[in-house]
Amino acid sequence: MKENIARTDLALENTEIISTTPPGVSVSSEEKDRVKITRIKITNNEGEKAIGKPKGTYITAEVPRFTASSVLDRNTATLLSRELDLLLPKKRDLILVAGLGNTDITPDALGPLVCEKILATRHISKDLAHELGLLELKSVAVISPGVLGKTGIETREIIASTVKSISPCAVIIIDALAARNLSRLGCTVQISDSGICPGSGVGNSRAEINEKFLGVPVISLGVPTVVDAKTLVSDLTENSGEDCPDMIVTPKEIDMMINRACELISASVNLCLQPSFSLDELLGLI
Repeated sequence: MKENIARTDLALENTEIISTTPPGVSVSSEEKDRVKITRIKITNNEGEKAIGKPKGTYITAEVPRFTASSVLDRNTATLLSRELDLLLPKKRDLILVAGLGNTDITPDALGPLVCEKILATRHISKDLAHELGLLELKSVAVISPGVLGKTGIETREIIASTVKSISPCAVIIIDALAARNLSRLGCTVQISDSGICPGSGVGNSRAEINEKFLGVPVISLGVPTVVDAKTLVSDLTENSGEDCPDMIVTPKEIDMMINRACELISASVNLCLQPSFSLDELLGLI
């Protein structure tokens, strides 16, 4: 069956291949400013098994295609920042933002590139903030832990040691995702409070990074940038895709897509973490 070989990080896509919504799963949708928001909540083991995702909330935003305009979509950035805010702890201190991925591989570079545009403020003392007129700055730390092949250290080990050292109240993890449908690339954002399993969408699954492991809430935010070739063949033809080479497909405009996704995601995260500042003020500070 197609669903048996489908590789996707999107909970929404897994709900689309089942005929009825199973117990322990709720799905609701709404549209705001050209953005369709779908919220999926998985509350029990039966729901986990049916959807193939851990218990938690999954927010999928279907946004205007990144490559359609060179101008940052401020309305969408604001909307995404509000959705992210819903999953973060109400009482906040320091937030750690971690960008997963490999800058040498364009479809996998989203996390580190976004982190280059996140406003890091943990090092700014209250006295310096007062002198700069930035007393409303919230404390944010940012890391890009790299990949196992370059560091010899599992990503979650680096994040765990950082969490232990600086004690954030929550971790936001940004990563490129895999989709089962080409139409999802370049126009979809998923936010979840269930943590993340790096590489699961492309058959290179690493150990999970979640609240149980880190001891603090983990919010993942990602954009699908690739489709598994076997899934693509299965969806487009009658072939099961089992004989297809183990390959990953990405669009030809991936460079532009990553750059614009980076602008949108970084703006959304900055707006969420620094609510006292406008987007223009934040862009100026960065």
